[in-house]
Amino acid sequence: MSSTPLGAPTLGRVARWIASWMPGTAVYPGGRPSGTYRGEQFGVPRTGPGSVAGFGRRLAAVTVDWFLALFIAGLFTGQDPFSTGSNLSTIVLGVWFLITALAVAAFGITPGMAVLGLRVASLDSTLVGVPRALVRTALLALVIPALARDGDGRGWHDRASRTIVVRTCG
Repeated sequence: MSSTPLGAPTLGRVARWIASWMPGTAVYPGGRPSGTYRGEQFGVPRTGPGSVAGFGRRLAAVTVDWFLALFIAGLFTGQDPFSTGSNLSTIVLGVWFLITALAVAAFGITPGMAVLGLRVASLDSTLVGVPRALVRTALLALVIPALARDGDGRGWHDRASRTIVVRTCG
């Protein structure tokens, strides 16, 4: 007899269910299996260039990209970026989306990632490409998918686009 209430799925079942509709790595209940490191299953090194990027660096890169979008939107609209009551936030989101999606599709790197020594690597091809970059950026814009991370440090936006963010420098 199960110790869970009737109809309540166990963690293992939920993990398998999520893995069935969300492409990417398997979900490990409780984190990574013991004795492994983030990204090992993808063949990336434990540390240094090519290793999985940490959350802090990734957040800093998105912040740099956001401020760049804020600056560009302010230049083109002539609005004060720090004023209240303007529709600048929607324009900034659009500029950020374009910068991020196009840069990741074409180069696998955004300006913020370049500053912080990161890049987006595709798990199954040489380039991320436009469709997967659009999906990745749209999910990243929703914030929550980026915060829901697996044992390899990949958010749902990375899992859906079959990508991983790695370091380019030590």
